[in-house]
Amino acid sequence: MTSEPTTSDATGNSGFLFALSAYLLWGALPLFMKLVAHIPAAEVVAHRILWSLPIAGVTLLVLGRTADVKVALRSPRTMLMAAVTAAFITCNWGIYVWAISVDRTLETALGYYINPLLSVAMGAVLLGEKPNRFQLVAIGLAVLAVLILAFDAGGLPWVSLALAATFAVYGFLRKTLPIGPSQGFFLEVLILALPAFAYILWLQAQGHGHFVFSSPGDIGLLLACGPITAVPLLLYAFGAKLLKLSTIGLMQYIAPTIIFFIAVFAFDEPFDGVRMTAFGLIWLALAIYTWSGFFRRPAARQEAA
Repeated sequence: MTSEPTTSDATGNSGFLFALSAYLLWGALPLFMKLVAHIPAAEVVAHRILWSLPIAGVTLLVLGRTADVKVALRSPRTMLMAAVTAAFITCNWGIYVWAISVDRTLETALGYYINPLLSVAMGAVLLGEKPNRFQLVAIGLAVLAVLILAFDAGGLPWVSLALAATFAVYGFLRKTLPIGPSQGFFLEVLILALPAFAYILWLQAQGHGHFVFSSPGDIGLLLACGPITAVPLLLYAFGAKLLKLSTIGLMQYIAPTIIFFIAVFAFDEPFDGVRMTAFGLIWLALAIYTWSGFFRRPAARQEAA
């Protein structure tokens, strides 16, 4: 006779589905971004911000979390911190949208593969966290991959490094915000909404905007920037609350892997021997990094016993 699933099992399954949906949507995002590649990246980002605001606001109303936002709005320190995190995520979005529009999607995949390794390095430098020898090897392999790409191209792969750095710093600073993930996202887009709206109005007044009745297709795409931005972020926030950190750590490679395959097979971006070597080193580094996390946990439990 089979036993009924426990509450924790059901919660874990729900969290897994939330997180998986988020990563699948993030992975498929380049396909949408190609549809708006004819629109300047800054304008796309402005619409991502503006149309995310009502979705984030409705989510807070449904969850009954508006009280947290009211407290945050009365705290100059929290607002300043949120403004800083909003600036970093805006830079990340801008680089990402631009890179895909100019056929550099493969570099965005590399950037998001590098991100967790960069976060470990940041923890060591900024927080005094001591990486174990496996993590040091993983970071060394990532550095070697970057150097190989730099030598081949005659310069650093700045798109990958900029995406990894802005997202790593965003994640680091975001943890300092004394507010939940969905409330924090609302606060960020609220802060950004006014300059985004002003920029869109200026573009329209100059005749350079794409939100015009003569182009209903562009209007639909720009309106869609809201849900394609807000929905995966909110799904991830819900999933992260219900899952173990180790599970989230493994799932974070889903999105860049999908982006990688889209870049190579759908967008037909070049993937020569040099890039193959660099990605191979990154994948090896991530395997070592991930394995080291599982290697340390049993030891930590044994010490705590």
